[in-house]
Amino acid sequence: MRHTITLIPGDGIGPEVTQAAVRVVEATGVKVDWEQMEAGTEVMTKYGTPVPDEVVNSILRNRVALKGPIATPIGGGFASANVALRKRLNLYANVRPARSLKGIHTPFPSVNLVVIRENSEDLYSGLEHIVVPGVVESLKIITEAACLRIGRFAFQYAVKHGRKKVTAVHKANIMKLADGLFLECMRRTHREYPGIEYEEMIVDNTCQQLVMRPERFDVMVMENLYGDIISDLCAGLIGGLGLTPSANIGETGVAMFEAVHGSAPDIAGRNLANPIALILSAAMMLAHIGEDQAAYRIERAVEKVLEAGEVRTGDLGGNATTTEMTEAIIAAL
Repeated sequence: MRHTITLIPGDGIGPEVTQAAVRVVEATGVKVDWEQMEAGTEVMTKYGTPVPDEVVNSILRNRVALKGPIATPIGGGFASANVALRKRLNLYANVRPARSLKGIHTPFPSVNLVVIRENSEDLYSGLEHIVVPGVVESLKIITEAACLRIGRFAFQYAVKHGRKKVTAVHKANIMKLADGLFLECMRRTHREYPGIEYEEMIVDNTCQQLVMRPERFDVMVMENLYGDIISDLCAGLIGGLGLTPSANIGETGVAMFEAVHGSAPDIAGRNLANPIALILSAAMMLAHIGEDQAAYRIERAVEKVLEAGEVRTGDLGGNATTTEMTEAIIAAL
């Protein structure tokens, strides 16, 4: 079977790590026709938008996309292209697994959790304005529909992947209405899945528990901002963003897979970037489209290379190039 997949190289190191992921996918023997699209900073310069309509239409048509990192200006410039893509494609669920890998030595050898982040609202709705000079108001939007939707996704994910527990992360002790609604929806959803253990944890305590006993967590579900922060914390537990894959899933089956690290313009074009995060994201993508054996082989190949310890990029304490890491993983297949 052949698959047509939208490919978005992105900015900075994006083209390098994207090409690495493409090579690894092709080495598995899975037949893919890549439909390459442009999005990001250079596209903004050309077309006045970082996400042209052709990109969105391609993903809607193909139902699946693999995306490299896209830079987002800080404190000015254009709005996040990443957020724009999630909104326009209604990719409401962000899935970020964090699992300890053999060969990567951290203080936490037993991490095996998944962060499920609501992707469509909260403070990321982008509704903010200047009340008076020197005073800015930013609106946090929480809806029953979105909370129930992400709650069901989290519990269904737990059932499908043989997970035992779902932890709802919140700050309802302070935001009693907004986060209170979130918790109410999680409790209602849990009643539909009595076989899954359920707990609630305040977000600040969650951060403390993660750096003390991360093995106590299984599936974690939370609002957008908490998910953005905690998922990066979890990446740190297993060795960094260079090892962490992610998926963005929509209601209609549309899905976009991406590395969550930045575009690293300081090393762009120098063949120094670690491609593992996007390669593992590509493995998640293959599992999503039914190519489970190929996905499993990629994950095992990455683990084999890391466990051997002979090929390491700079972020992992070595001096291997992007190409050398890619070729080592292909050889391990």
